[in-house]
Amino acid sequence: MKQALLVIDVQNEYFTGKLPVSYPSGSLENIVNAMDRAIASGVPVVVVQHTNPAPDAPTFRNGTPEWELHDQIRERHYDMLVEKTLPGSFTGTGLKKWLDEQGITTVTISGYMTQMCCDTTARQAFHEGYAVNFLSDATGCLSVTNAAGTIRDADLHRAILVTQQMRFSKVQKTEEWTRSLHPL
Repeated sequence: MKQALLVIDVQNEYFTGKLPVSYPSGSLENIVNAMDRAIASGVPVVVVQHTNPAPDAPTFRNGTPEWELHDQIRERHYDMLVEKTLPGSFTGTGLKKWLDEQGITTVTISGYMTQMCCDTTARQAFHEGYAVNFLSDATGCLSVTNAAGTIRDADLHRAILVTQQMRFSKVQKTEEWTRSLHPL
C-alpha cells in the first residue's frame, strides 16, 4: 500500500473570510501534524486549492488574501499543488494521473469542508479504485442554514463521518493514522 495525504482547501477563507470553520476545534493543528508526519515518513503530500472562477466571486476569488493557502500549509513541503474549481479534487485536474504515476493506492483525506470538498473527493477516490482514509479530527466544517433547513456544525460533521465509514472510507483520528506511518 503506497499512500498520499490530500490537504484540501486549507485556505484563509476558512479563517479570516466569509466561511469560518467552527468544528471540530483543533482541526488545523491536526492537519499540520498529519502533514509533518507524512513528510517525515516519506508519504507524498498533495495540497489542493479551490478557486471560484467568477470574476465577482464572494469567496475563493483568485488573488485575494482569502484565496491564499493558510500560512501553516504554504510554509510546509508538498509534492503537488492541485488547483480546482469544483468540490471534487479529481474533477478537471491532474490528480488521478499524478497519483497513478506515483503508484499510490490509498489516499488520506484532510482539510475543509467535511461535507463538501472532503466528502466529494473521498467518494471520487473510492470510485476511482483507491482505498480512502478520512481523518475525522483533521477535517472541519461550519453550521449551515439554507432553504432546506439548518444543521449544526457538529451534527453535519458527524453525519458525513458516519456516511463515509459506511462505504467509502476508513474514518480515523489523526493520531491513529500517524501511528501507522513508518519514519524514514
